[in-house]
Amino acid sequence: MTMGIKTEKIRVCFVSPKAYPIFNPSVESVFGGAEVDLYLLATELAKDDAFEVRFVVADYGQPDEEQRENVRILKSVNFKQNSLTGAVKIWRALKRAGADWIMLETASPGVPLGRVFCRQYGCRMLYRTASQRECDGTYIREKPLLGRLFTRSLKKCDCVVTQNQRDQDLMHNHFGVESTVIPNGHRIPNLAGVDKDSILWVGRSAAIKGPGRFIELAAALPEESFVMVCQKATGDTRYDALRTAAAKLANLRFIERVPFHDIDSCFQSAKVFVNTSDSEGFPNTFIQACKAGTAILSFGVNPDYFLDTHRCGVACDFSQERMTEQLKKMLNEQRYNELGQHGQEYAAANHDIVRIAERYKDIFKG
Repeated sequence: MTMGIKTEKIRVCFVSPKAYPIFNPSVESVFGGAEVDLYLLATELAKDDAFEVRFVVADYGQPDEEQRENVRILKSVNFKQNSLTGAVKIWRALKRAGADWIMLETASPGVPLGRVFCRQYGCRMLYRTASQRECDGTYIREKPLLGRLFTRSLKKCDCVVTQNQRDQDLMHNHFGVESTVIPNGHRIPNLAGVDKDSILWVGRSAAIKGPGRFIELAAALPEESFVMVCQKATGDTRYDALRTAAAKLANLRFIERVPFHDIDSCFQSAKVFVNTSDSEGFPNTFIQACKAGTAILSFGVNPDYFLDTHRCGVACDFSQERMTEQLKKMLNEQRYNELGQHGQEYAAANHDIVRIAERYKDIFKG
């Protein structure tokens, strides 16, 4: 009789304080694309019996530990307390996690903290970039001290992942950090036919996202129906003014929040999704639009020129005038149908979370 060999599970701990509202939709609080990335990867990884998945989140009044979607969730920092107390709580949560790997996304003081923790306790660290601003030197110029600590931590990471080829090149050229390109992963649904009747914007109200440009676009096409799903960004003092400006347009519906698990229906009913950001990594909203068969109109962001290569949208060279012209052209010629179909094919081929997770498994097993 041959006895089976018992292998120890690989313990991976994700650190993303603002991700808890995705796990628990009853908590109405802001989160972004980085939180979505890590949530989707963690829940997919947790389906594999070879892994034990932990997730360090902030204190939203939930229990100290709980299990959701096979992920062990650990409460840590309270945003109402000072940063030093927060760092201590994250450190303690990481100790409770007892992980072989920790993974973070988004430049923050948590990155050097995580690197010190890994050095202290002998675990490994994977960092994934959240925005091109982390790769092209913008972050270190805006925050010199934190930026230097962040860059030093990246150089000591066991693995750095970038979202696209352009960011990989920038990371190498600016900091000498080698990285692996792994696209964002999403759950790819089987879609039934849905009537498309709106122009959509989804994001936070942060200035870098350019929400005012969408309001200006809606004003230029009063005969079309526009929908704006706009969460208040942390620390935004101009949110009320933005909401007031939107309310003046009869053809624009302003929605403050749609739970993450319900947002796909907004994309599915849109003819065109509009991105008005100054800078991004690879927006999750692009993938959400593609998998919903919705054409993309971008103010300027076009990572690795994928909108052109895969013929799923149009980038407008950071020109408001061109964005208005291109939207009219998409609608008048009903070109959005063809672009949406191409986008659906692209998402299925490149962003299926099942296949993306396999690439991370190879890293964690290595």
